[in-house]
Amino acid sequence: MPELTEYQRTLRDRLLAAPVVPAPDPWQPVFEHTRGAAVGGLLGIGFATHPDSGRDLVMVVSSAGHGLFDAVTGDRIARERDPDPEDSTPDAVPDLSCPGLGPVAGSRVRIAGLFGGGLHTTTGDGWTLEVVTPAWPHERVLLSRDGGLPHAGPHAEQWWHVHHCSYSTFRAAGFSPSGRTLAVATSSDLVLWRREPDDGSGPVRAA
Repeated sequence: MPELTEYQRTLRDRLLAAPVVPAPDPWQPVFEHTRGAAVGGLLGIGFATHPDSGRDLVMVVSSAGHGLFDAVTGDRIARERDPDPEDSTPDAVPDLSCPGLGPVAGSRVRIAGLFGGGLHTTTGDGWTLEVVTPAWPHERVLLSRDGGLPHAGPHAEQWWHVHHCSYSTFRAAGFSPSGRTLAVATSSDLVLWRREPDDGSGPVRAA
C-alpha cells in the first residue's frame, strides 16, 4: 500500500478529530432522536413532492416494505408492507425506481442506496454535502458552506460533521431537489434535517 503524503495525513487527521455537531442554522432536525427514525433493513431512499402542499416527501424502501415520510413533520404518511415482488426493490428497472404510494401513488420514485443511484450533493445557494471515510468502514457525513474538501477553515464554522455511521451500514445521503431537506440513510435509520428558504419566498433548489 502506498504511503499517505503529509498533506493527506493532515487532512485525514483533521477529519478524524472533528466531533459530530448539530447542523447549523437554518437546518433543523426533523426527528427528536439524534439517530432519526428507526427503519430496520433499510435498502434505499428517494425524494418526492406532495402534489397538494408542495412539501418534500421521503420514500423509504426496506426489507419490510415501502414507507413514505413527510419531511417537515417526520410523520409516516403511507406504508406498503407487501409490495409486488417485481417492484419491491429498485434494481428491477433501469432507472432504479419504485412505485410511489399514498399521495404520490401512480408515479415512480427513484431510489438511492444499496443498489446504486445517488442524491443531490449541492444546493443552488451554496450548501455542499460530502461522505468521507477517514477510518474505514465508518462513513462521516459533512455539511459545508466553503465549497467542500479540503475544508481549510475551523470545524463548526464553515463545515460541520453532522452524522457518523458507526453503528450501521451507510446507504445514501443528499439533498432533496427543492434544497429544503437533507437526508442520511443507513441500514437501520433515516435521519432528516429541514429548512425554510433564506428569504421565505420559495424553494432554493438543489444544484
